[in-house]
Amino acid sequence: MENGQDAATTSTADDPLIKDADAQSFAADVLEASMTVPVIVDFWAPWCGPCKTLGPALEAQVEKAGGAVRLVKVNIDENQMLAQQLSQAGLPLQSIPAVFAFKDGQPVDGFVGAVPESQIKEFITRVAGAEATGQAEIDDALTAASEAFGKGDVAAAAQVYATVLQEDATNAKALAGLAQCYLKSGDTERAEQALDLVPPDAANDPDVTAARAALKLAGQKAESGEVAALRAKLGANPKDHQARFDLANALNAEGDRESAMAELLEIVRMDRNWNDDAARKQLVTFFEAWGATDELTVSGRQQLSAILFA
Repeated sequence: MENGQDAATTSTADDPLIKDADAQSFAADVLEASMTVPVIVDFWAPWCGPCKTLGPALEAQVEKAGGAVRLVKVNIDENQMLAQQLSQAGLPLQSIPAVFAFKDGQPVDGFVGAVPESQIKEFITRVAGAEATGQAEIDDALTAASEAFGKGDVAAAAQVYATVLQEDATNAKALAGLAQCYLKSGDTERAEQALDLVPPDAANDPDVTAARAALKLAGQKAESGEVAALRAKLGANPKDHQARFDLANALNAEGDRESAMAELLEIVRMDRNWNDDAARKQLVTFFEAWGATDELTVSGRQQLSAILFA
């Protein structure tokens, strides 16, 4: 697509936040859709330089609004008749880019020309109203809860997550965060109950995946054994893979993640097929629980790949 506008085409949702429209779909995608949610229409053309600047910035802000508004893009070169009809109806489409917001089937706000990001944000907030403001507050609360959890203030984090869930009972990130708080407090049952409330379409959310992996590891904690005893067993028999596997779990439970990872990598290095690939599978669980961007996850995946593909 021209104008850097590939967000709509890469979306897999049945009704994406950002899409292209033409004369045939304009009524359904804009007029009818705006009866339930504000729809912003971006009129652009491939030859328009300012359009190439405004388009991606507009898309980014619509994505950040989290569904409070939708964006429809209309290439006026391919839809000249539609542009003419809208101009006759009162929309000033003499120059582009031209952006207009529709509510209840009618244009209610808009601007012409490339504008700064700050003005785009103000425009979307104004169009979306309370819904956008509410989503922004939820996002801020989730960030605050995550920061509190990272600092070890589990009680504060849990309270914020619970507050978010009062506003949005199926918020996947809040449910995952609350589950992590329960796990930190040793309450695996309530953690599992929280994760059971995650909507099916959010099952692959990274925070949910991490929480489920952490729950799985918490269930193995009691079986890990004592670190000293397991080290003694390995000292007597370095090829005791089960002892090394249990040691890795015990070390991870104690917070020594790097040593835990090293023990599992050693099993893979010595016998990658041991116990139906158990060491590699456990490493993957560790990585999911730690998060995809965690430094140990990145390093561990690199080391695992080096072993597997050596």
